[in-house]
Amino acid sequence: MLSFSRLLSMTLASVVLASSATALSILPEVTGAQATLVVSSAVAAPDGFERPVTVVNGFTPAPLIKANTGDLLQINVVNNLTDPSMFRGTSIHWHGMYQHTTNWADGAAGVNQCPISPGESFLYQFSTAGQAGTYWYHSHYRTQYCDGLRGPLVIYDPNDPAAGMYDIDDENTIITLSDWYHLQSPSITGVAANDATLINGQGRYPGGPQVDLAVLNVVQGKRYRFRIISMSCDPNYIFSIDGHELTIIEADGQNTRPYTVDSIQILAGQRYSVVLDANQPVDNYWIRALPNSGNYDLATGFFQGTNSAILRYFGAPMTVDPTSIAPANPVVFDETLLHPLDNSPVPGEPYPGGADVNINLALDFDMEAWRFYINGVTFQPPTIPVLLQILSGVQAAQSLLPEGSVYSLPRNASIEISIPGGVISSPHPFHLHGHAFSVVKSAGIDTPYNYVNPVRRDVVNTGDVGSNTTIRFRTDNAGPWILHCHIDWHLDLGLAIILAEDTPDVSRANPAPSSWDNLCPAFSSQPPSATSIQIVPTPAIY
Repeated sequence: MLSFSRLLSMTLASVVLASSATALSILPEVTGAQATLVVSSAVAAPDGFERPVTVVNGFTPAPLIKANTGDLLQINVVNNLTDPSMFRGTSIHWHGMYQHTTNWADGAAGVNQCPISPGESFLYQFSTAGQAGTYWYHSHYRTQYCDGLRGPLVIYDPNDPAAGMYDIDDENTIITLSDWYHLQSPSITGVAANDATLINGQGRYPGGPQVDLAVLNVVQGKRYRFRIISMSCDPNYIFSIDGHELTIIEADGQNTRPYTVDSIQILAGQRYSVVLDANQPVDNYWIRALPNSGNYDLATGFFQGTNSAILRYFGAPMTVDPTSIAPANPVVFDETLLHPLDNSPVPGEPYPGGADVNINLALDFDMEAWRFYINGVTFQPPTIPVLLQILSGVQAAQSLLPEGSVYSLPRNASIEISIPGGVISSPHPFHLHGHAFSVVKSAGIDTPYNYVNPVRRDVVNTGDVGSNTTIRFRTDNAGPWILHCHIDWHLDLGLAIILAEDTPDVSRANPAPSSWDNLCPAFSSQPPSATSIQIVPTPAIY
């Protein structure tokens, strides 16, 4: 028998499969730490426009994976991809997981593994020890996750220090934000412009049909922990819920001191847990996620329910869109006011350049080559993954491929990385694998340095022209870790570097299974027909 909260979730988002024309009405779920994820090709219409997509166990967004802190996750990924208009190799990154002693399971193709070939499978195994919070998983092979391979991952803490602030935290309080494109990602050229915003897998595009929107159901008087995940390939969002304050208690898997706002800017890859008190009159309220970019009028507002979902109080009408309005003078999010709950010290000395290793990154874009560059080098994923190169005996950064993109870091050192803002298509959300970092200088021209309990996270906004964002972390996790822009189109155009951390200890610290050894031979032996891409024309829909 379905629980009351489960019954209330019956309109939550899932993919609309064109083959059956049936809306799957309950958010797909994988309970427990062991699961099989079957990646395959399908046809779907999450915003009312049918197109080929990449799905997991038949769904996009992919199923929710739930575990408790300390669990060993064992996720078998089966590659059944067949559509020649999309990428058919795959790899899965478990975004935000530290992968301590399991660098081989981090999932970045060309860095930590070769892709999983069509018809093959691979078992990812890693511990969640020392971690709890809101995460996600997605393809880390080319721009594949833009075609649908992305889903939520939540690690619950039975001793959550914020548990007294909310009543409900379950699969029905997860909010995923995604950009959606009417053309398969390999066929998109030039500047990618999203056609729709999907909230929990449902949305509308300008001029499109008035398809159903995602609904989050609440009961008056209850307090809800909403876990907001930006699974975006490009745009950042201004997220808000009409008539309700949002109290932030977690950012990117890090518990924070409570911080109450009306709206949050959330960039690709970032996550927030917020507490919403359902203390308003019984009614329907707009959930808003305004992107900073998009096709036609998508980024200008919420006409006919674009960029929107619905918060529905139990007892409110179920057949009409909300009539609520956003506040005229909202309290907007300021990252510098967000602080960790545990007040851990920042690595290094409390002044700019006060780390053991200080790295400045100069970002650039070459219009003629149509590539991004960091310190004069554009990142090209190597055929032989960086981890395999290290395990084969290559140690020096200058000998590791891709040439010029690998930075060697010593063990147990404080590291400072400064990233300027303003390069084309900013702001850029930079994500570091294998670590959370302290943001000692947030984006903004006049933002001061802060070495006293600054926010810790794993994706940071680098800001616009004149900004300089600075992060600090300690090298306590041997292995090659990619630092990259999480706008997936920008990563594919070279906006990344590799941090080769404690290379002498990588082999001892990260024993890889024999199945990992088999990935590269299997992928390299594929015939050209298995990896060639069929380019399709841009659809004429307006």
